Amino acid sequence: MRLPFCTHKSTSTVPNHYYPNHFDERTMHSKEFEPKLIAVLREGVSFAQLSKDLAAGVTVGLVAIPLAIAFAIASGVRPEQGLYTAIIAGFTISLLSGSRVQIGGPTGAFVILVHSIVTNYGMDGLAFATIVAGILLVAMGMARLGTIIRFIPYPVTVGFTTGIALIIATGQLFDGMGIYGSEIPSPFHLKWLFILRSLPSIDFRACAICLLTIAIMTYWPRVTKRLPGSLVALVLTTIAVELFSLPIDTIASRFGEIPNMLPRFHWPMMPTGRMAELFSAALSIALLGGIESLLSAVVADGMTGRRHRSNMELIAQGAANLISPLFGGIPATGAIARTATNIKNGGLTPFAGLFHALTVLMILLFAGRWAALIPMPALAGILLVVAWNMSELHLFFKIFKSTRSDSLVLLTTFLLTLFIDLTVAIQAGVVLASVLLMRRMASVTQMRFMSTMLNEEDPDNPGSRTLDIPPGTEIFEINGTFFFGAAHKFRDALLQINRQPQILILRMRNVLALDATGLNALEALIDQSQKNGTTVLLSGVHAQPFIVMERSGFLQSIKLDNVLGTFQEALQRAHRLQAEKQRVSPSNG
Repeated sequence: MRLPFCTHKSTSTVPNHYYPNHFDERTMHSKEFEPKLIAVLREGVSFAQLSKDLAAGVTVGLVAIPLAIAFAIASGVRPEQGLYTAIIAGFTISLLSGSRVQIGGPTGAFVILVHSIVTNYGMDGLAFATIVAGILLVAMGMARLGTIIRFIPYPVTVGFTTGIALIIATGQLFDGMGIYGSEIPSPFHLKWLFILRSLPSIDFRACAICLLTIAIMTYWPRVTKRLPGSLVALVLTTIAVELFSLPIDTIASRFGEIPNMLPRFHWPMMPTGRMAELFSAALSIALLGGIESLLSAVVADGMTGRRHRSNMELIAQGAANLISPLFGGIPATGAIARTATNIKNGGLTPFAGLFHALTVLMILLFAGRWAALIPMPALAGILLVVAWNMSELHLFFKIFKSTRSDSLVLLTTFLLTLFIDLTVAIQAGVVLASVLLMRRMASVTQMRFMSTMLNEEDPDNPGSRTLDIPPGTEIFEINGTFFFGAAHKFRDALLQINRQPQILILRMRNVLALDATGLNALEALIDQSQKNGTTVLLSGVHAQPFIVMERSGFLQSIKLDNVLGTFQEALQRAHRLQAEKQRVSPSNG
């Protein structure tokens, strides 16, 4: 007997050559949990590259300052907490990252989630949820889930990202238009009603500062890319507000002075009675942080031609989120825009990320008090630009024009993000996408009898002679994944047999995967066939189904001699069985 994947002797039923990367994977696993910084130190870094990393780190640090402040304020926390996160989490991520160029810190993806947690559970609740999320991320990395988490469907990612961008933009319209008041509602649709009602009372000076910020950020790259447009916009708008004494809200008027020092270690008070709710929030932070960081690492791989270590990246993100809240920080993850800026400015080792964190630290220590003068409409303008870039509307409409199932997943995730909750949106999007995928897989899995067709010619060899099928033999073919979504098709198709055949050949050459439900359907067939005196033969069984059958003991039920490598061998086996029955029948007579 010869199975299609067993062509030489081996101690295992399925030989190693079936897995072409068997030994490569073993080597790769040995460094799977090694930070890229260690690899870089082992290779050595030239002074020229270190100089480039320093320049890139300073540039990214300047980019990170206004973003960190803006994300913190939009998240409902104090502005310096965004800076603390960029320093502590950013340094930790670069120190342990599975990517050479990853830049970590607060991002827009967390804004809505963090704001919701702070509103409902306070700062200690946020710190607790972030610490638990860090533990979950480390556990995911240690469990080697770095590759699995990337299987979050693309429509889900685009759906909640676009939804978050729209919520961020809506929230910034109040500061951008000078609309103030504690009565601003929380629900998305009520915010828009409030904005429409407040149009007659907008502050045109605030609008001017906001629009000036957007214009500088849009057109400054045409002047130079060495200095970030967001920083230039903050400096110019701050000078304008102070010079003309404009009555516009600033960070100082709303939050007070920004301290020019790092906070002391603080262990948060563990909330009692609401642990289950906070665990759900922590899971959302972990999933969102994992998805965002791995997306950033993949983008970086495409720009540098290198390959990140996904499991080590999750551990680095987890460590950052474990440490950051102990020093006043908020959730952090890999930042796609800042990572791309790092690469474009010559940063190619983790030292660039370390320099970025140190740059933010130096500015906090020596120029933090000046940041308090930043006008709130300028920060709103920065976040409006970030939200526009984050939304990626071209991708949204591209997916919307694709298949109906992808459009349904996209809209479901998008609308749930806007009107219900980000956590619910991600969970519902993943579940819906999985259900639709299983439905699609089940629809393409085919079960059919082929005895009449095969009497004409061998489908494996078009134009060949007619196959010699023994009398009393039926041929049944399964095409596609044989899993729980398609098992009912198998049972329904077998009911079409008018009379029980003496031999039933199951062609499985196109079945690449078999699950427990599909195996159960096969076992039920074998049991019923044995009662009816029918011999079942399997042909063309691939490796994964064969392993499942072997481990479950199914091969003992069907007998290994009845599992054949090719259809021709199955026909030969059927002829031998029929001949044996004919020899036995006269003697019994």
